Amino acid sequence: MINIIAIKHDNQIESNISIYQADFSQYKWWWADFYNPTDEEIDHLAATFHFHPLAIEDCIHIPQRPKLDYYEDYTFYVTHMVREEDFEIIKGELSFFIGKNFIVTFHQMAAPEVTQVWNSLLAEKRCGNCDSLEVFHRLLDLIVDNYFPIIYKIEDILGKIEDNPDKKSMNDLLFELFEIRSMLLKLRHTIDPMRDLLYRMLNSSRLTGFADRKAYFSDIYDHLLKLSDMVAANREVTADIRDSYLSLNSHLTNNVMKVLTIMTSIFAPLTFIAGVYGMNFEYMPELNWKYGYFLALGYMGTVGLTMYLWFKRKGWF
Repeated sequence: MINIIAIKHDNQIESNISIYQADFSQYKWWWADFYNPTDEEIDHLAATFHFHPLAIEDCIHIPQRPKLDYYEDYTFYVTHMVREEDFEIIKGELSFFIGKNFIVTFHQMAAPEVTQVWNSLLAEKRCGNCDSLEVFHRLLDLIVDNYFPIIYKIEDILGKIEDNPDKKSMNDLLFELFEIRSMLLKLRHTIDPMRDLLYRMLNSSRLTGFADRKAYFSDIYDHLLKLSDMVAANREVTADIRDSYLSLNSHLTNNVMKVLTIMTSIFAPLTFIAGVYGMNFEYMPELNWKYGYFLALGYMGTVGLTMYLWFKRKGWF
């Protein structure tokens, strides 16, 4: 699907423009949005707009790393959108072709950011101060802002895992923890390249008209720096919680093994005594004692109690 919105020279906004009948030379600037286009619609990128085949290829073949490529009369960008669904990070690409008097967006996944900016332009009716770079800034700002709710949700889940109000088992908590670490890893693979993209934009001398809006894009870059720090901090928290649970589990296991070892140590001499007197040899003198059975039990009890008290004094119990 291709949607086109254009701004006339009198700053009036015109929408519902057909790509087959549009005369882009009569507009001050225009925006074409390609959403999950068909092969025929993709052909317009080359046939109508004459974009470079390599840039078109980057739009079609995903995933691509967030990037910036310079061409003769336009600049090509690849950015990443993220969504969280059922504890799973879903990434989508939003590509931009930005020229002096146009912006073309290309995405195969639904992009609420595009819809929001598109509707805001239509609501203005007149667009005297807007241009293609302003639209690009709005879209990029929304893309980055939509990273924050996902990280805030992860932080809330980490807080619940740490407090464990539902008294979940350690295995369940560790399973959730590893899922969160996987989510944070995917976010890092998106946020860090986006941060590098903004850094390259801010330090580029080849972007036309960018200098006047550098402060606005610097603000987006600051957000990405904050996001990067938040992801790193949350990964450290998950590592600390994981290590704490593993240490606790190891401590509990050691305590169980210590108790079992002490019990085995106590019963070892008792088993030896019982084994000796259970051999039933005919000429064992002790077998003829009238009170031999009670003496053996008393001796076994004394040995067991003595060892228990000794272990207790040592602090092993």
